[in-house]
Amino acid sequence: MNRNENPSGHRGQQIPVTGGSTAPRTPGGTRPGAPWTGDWVGERLGVRLHGAGLRELLGLALRRNAKRAQLLVSPVLGKHVPQRPAAVRAAGDALGSLVREALGEDAGRAVVLGYAETATALGHCVADRLDSAPYLHSTRRPVAGIGPVGGFEEEHSHATSHLLLPADPQLLAGTGPLVLVDDELSTGRTVRNTVEALHRQWPRERYVVAALVDLRTPEDAAGLDKWAAGLGVRADVVALASGTVHLPDGVLDRAAALVTAHQPLEDTDRPAGRSRSADTDRPAAQRVDLGWPARLPEGGRHGFTPAHRARLEAALPAMADRLAATLPRTARRILVLGTEELMYTPLRLAAALEHRHGERTEVLFSTTSRSPALPVDDPGYAIRTGLTFPAHDDPADGPGPRYAYNVADGGWDAVVLVTDSAGDTPALHAPGGLTDRLAAHTAHLLLTVLPCHVPEPRPATAPRRTLPATGPPHAPVPHGAPHPLRGPHFSSYAPDEVGWLLQDLSHVTLEAPTEEREEAIQRGGAHYAESLPVEYQPSAEYQRLFHSALDASAPRIARAVATVTDMVLADRHPAGRPRGRSGPVLVSLARAGTPVGVLMRRWAQHAHGLDLPHYAVSIVRGRGIDTAALRWLATHHDPADTVFVDGWTGKGAIARELTEALRPEPGFDPSLVVLADPGACVTTYGTREDFLIPSACLNSTVSGLVSRTVLRADLVRDGQFHGAKYYRELAGADVSGHFLDAVTAHFPTTTPDPPPPPGERTATWAGRQAVERISEEYGIGDLNLVKPGVGETTRVLLRRVPWRVLARRGTGADLDHIRLLAAQRGVPVEETDELPYSCVGLIHPRYTRGATGADGKAAR
Repeated sequence: MNRNENPSGHRGQQIPVTGGSTAPRTPGGTRPGAPWTGDWVGERLGVRLHGAGLRELLGLALRRNAKRAQLLVSPVLGKHVPQRPAAVRAAGDALGSLVREALGEDAGRAVVLGYAETATALGHCVADRLDSAPYLHSTRRPVAGIGPVGGFEEEHSHATSHLLLPADPQLLAGTGPLVLVDDELSTGRTVRNTVEALHRQWPRERYVVAALVDLRTPEDAAGLDKWAAGLGVRADVVALASGTVHLPDGVLDRAAALVTAHQPLEDTDRPAGRSRSADTDRPAAQRVDLGWPARLPEGGRHGFTPAHRARLEAALPAMADRLAATLPRTARRILVLGTEELMYTPLRLAAALEHRHGERTEVLFSTTSRSPALPVDDPGYAIRTGLTFPAHDDPADGPGPRYAYNVADGGWDAVVLVTDSAGDTPALHAPGGLTDRLAAHTAHLLLTVLPCHVPEPRPATAPRRTLPATGPPHAPVPHGAPHPLRGPHFSSYAPDEVGWLLQDLSHVTLEAPTEEREEAIQRGGAHYAESLPVEYQPSAEYQRLFHSALDASAPRIARAVATVTDMVLADRHPAGRPRGRSGPVLVSLARAGTPVGVLMRRWAQHAHGLDLPHYAVSIVRGRGIDTAALRWLATHHDPADTVFVDGWTGKGAIARELTEALRPEPGFDPSLVVLADPGACVTTYGTREDFLIPSACLNSTVSGLVSRTVLRADLVRDGQFHGAKYYRELAGADVSGHFLDAVTAHFPTTTPDPPPPPGERTATWAGRQAVERISEEYGIGDLNLVKPGVGETTRVLLRRVPWRVLARRGTGADLDHIRLLAAQRGVPVEETDELPYSCVGLIHPRYTRGATGADGKAAR
């Protein structure tokens, strides 16, 4: 693909940006004389843009984001830089014209999809140029009663999950072209994720990708062409400018150091000399009723049709008149500020106000942002100031900061804040909230609230569909398809560390006393996954053992992590595949596998520069793997890339369970990858030594505060993910991050073990043979009650009713915590010379509450 020309033969158009883009003009800085504001970053990091027209469309700032150093800041989006609405519309119109020219006769059959949050208005403007095209933008805000028709991941974003919530599920069902609109095209991975998610449900022959700037490398462009050919579709790309971003080696570390060095010690959103205590004279926001037309959508979250467009066009002049009537007559510099995804309607209001006032008044447009960027007060930097305030629309991913850039100290005679009714919450008006922050920078603050358009509710779930018996394409996502849970809303892990393909059952009481659970399980009246054990609260002595064990074993764990990750990459990511491109998709078996998956992801990033997707799914012995999670994975990723990860093997029960569960799903590789394989049950492992992995010493407090998974018919319905609880109340005892960081700290000095010869990677199942022998020798009769290895023995002592512990004679500190737990529960520890594991835990084989409690009495 030619880097400066579309496949359809249309060269990118350059959009002149003159005089309208703005940075602060008062103490925050002076208005730039040209759009390019990237010298500050370029000089310090060596980041360079190469390509005609790029400097008119992009500036540079620094992200507060470990995944990507630079933030590309466009002066024509109205997101980070306040801009004349006419200039924002001109960019959207120009891009829409390129799309229209590329589509030709197909333009009348197109549907346009914009990406949240930055490109929601840009996509809407493109749809406007296609006249009859319906428009939908993705969203990160779930809406009660409106189940998604699909979703996808934007893997490098600060907020990764996108939902598609059209009021009419058939909006995307046509066979005409689908136009995907984003502000920048960096690698094409997000486009591929989107198309793969939609194409399986609504296949079509043609896609057009439209972006302000196309920054793909030639390899990325060729990769997109090859992918489209493999899918059997035509995928054109149009852009206003194209080129590349040069990133020197070590840019992430150097950017992080710059962010740290220039991080303001206090808020930068107040004029010099004013303190919070002096802000009592801030004006309250004056509400303005625009007379918004009934049942007119305020944006494209649920779809926006040509009929909606006609109603908006007719209503805009009167709404602009109402808004103008409330503005002070002396106002000569006005900012219209939208909120996050709500960009298009505020843009249209600003344009109508600009048209009404003419040249005598400067009207500028911008919106708030989720993106964490570093403000630097320098003329050569794109983001001069930043207002920080709490989220005010009860977002699904939990509370967090939001930002308004280049707004502080802007010399505004009036600011018009436009939000929707979901965002008009007490948090919006609280001290430190958005209206409070804005009031410090204008004498006249107006607030207009658009009513959220809420479509008729759809069923939350759709009939269950099984994955096909052959390879791709895979089953469509049902309308109620769930999406991954992420921290901090669910789990204490960072949101980019893992996405939990689970549903949150934190509100349900599931815990039962250990003895009651054991009796019910052994009598066959209940399955172990139908309830949860009461979380063990470690004593001070036990916690000291955990920390000393971690100090001792962290280097060994780091080496095992490095070894198993490199084995996976060698198998699934062979040499010659470009660094930083797509690779394996790590899927941990919740919850023991999750810390291991996080560590493998960190090693791949540290040693190879790979940013691997990572999810956690539920698998239940005797019930199989979560099929809803499999469907989600098959929709969002190639099943052949999926790598299932667990902590360790005992007798191989989970390895066998996984193999059986995946027999109907031939697209997935049933091979299990583990950190430690003392049972010789798998072929990809970090070590076969049975040593203490400290994450086995604790329950949720070393696993992101997430419980083991739950599968119960009254809680998990057909098509839903299995469940789990998030124990927020245990945050004070949480060592999940400490465990990960302690191991990661050894990565710089870690050398992976060389992979064993193929003959030594054979699964001999020696551990299972030992378990069968122990079961027969001790008269147990149920292999499920014999738990081999340090990790499984720890689980027995923490969660079940233990009978006895068998320990290999001479095993030292690796069993210190086992001996302590056994003493606390009155369980005998028998030393033996004939044991392939460090230890084996035996669950009481004939347990009733009358037979034995925790005193270790023999059952026979």
